[in-house]
This record gives sequence, C-alpha cells and structure tokens, in this order.
Amino acid sequence: MSTTLETGHRINLEKTAPGLKRVRIGLGWKVNAAEGQAFDLDSSVFLCRKDADDHPVMISNAHFVYYNHTTSPDGAVVHSGDNRTGDKDGDDEVIIVDLAKVEAAVVEMPIVVTIHDAEVRKQNFGRVSGAYVKVYNDDTGETIAQYDLNEDYSDKTALQFGSLYRRDGEWRFQAVGAGFKLNLATFIRKLGGTV
Repeated sequence: MSTTLETGHRINLEKTAPGLKRVRIGLGWKVNAAEGQAFDLDSSVFLCRKDADDHPVMISNAHFVYYNHTTSPDGAVVHSGDNRTGDKDGDDEVIIVDLAKVEAAVVEMPIVVTIHDAEVRKQNFGRVSGAYVKVYNDDTGETIAQYDLNEDYSDKTALQFGSLYRRDGEWRFQAVGAGFKLNLATFIRKLGGTV
C-alpha cells in the first residue's frame, strides 16, 4: 500500500516494506513550453556524508550521479539517463538504489531536478506541472510512497524533490519540495563539489 507524503513528511522505507533491498525513484513532470521551445529537466542524486554542522556534503565529485555520469563509484546508484522532453506517460527519469551496496560513509542522498540552461532560456518551474517523486520496491514494483510537488515554484530553477537518508541503520525517505534559484553547477558547489 502506497503512502502519500506531504512536504516535510518522512517515511521509514524498511519498516514500511520489510525485506526491501532495492528502491526505484521515479520522477515525473509535464512541461508547458511554447511550441518549438527546448525545455529540458535533469534529475541528479548526490551521495553525501554530513559535515560538522550536520549539512550534507558530497563525498567526492564521483559521488554525483546524473545523465552524464550514470553510476556511483560503489555501483549502488544507477541513473536511467536523460529524458529531454518530459512528454511520456509514467516516470520521466528513474534512479535505482541498491541499499545494501551503498558505501557506509553515505548517510544522505538529496534528489534534485534542475532546468538545463534555465538562465539563458529564461525558464523556471512555473512552466512545469504535475511534478512528483515515487519510491518503489524495485523487486516487486510496488509503490511505497508518493510525493506530489503542488506548490508554486514559478521563480525557481532547481527543486529538491526529496532525500533518501540513513538513520539508525535504516533507510528513510523525506519529501522535501525545496525550490532554489540555482543552476546545476551552483548546486554542486553548494554540496561541496567542484565544477
């Protein structure tokens, strides 16, 4: 049975789906772009430790998984690649996480979607509707949780949809829904990486 999450809500994935080994993170959206206008959303996941102030920091640049670097160093996180249109039914981009293979140093994985060349094209999430993130049991296909991003993000160019994180040895998911006026390079730097 799927749990519907609101902004800020958290769910213990392993208690909700006992025996869970692999999760599939499905991200979806609809783009309301002008005819002939390129509008490309890109999902990314950052494998992070926590710093002294309890903020997530990427372990290394290799721990940034996206369309151009589709697998984490430990092989635990795999990105499906870039969907440049967002016009198909179902999930537009998918991230698979093998929970047992995630290296011990990783305690949080923020899941972020940015608009490619948003500043140059003068685009923002005001043109995006129906954005959601779903967490599935990858072995059974069952939906564990869903979060619909229903707020007005019309001045934002990046959104953190959610975060997978480990607490007390168990994996959990938080519905975040935080918007930013950042491009992907700035987001990487914000999480301690270099561009």
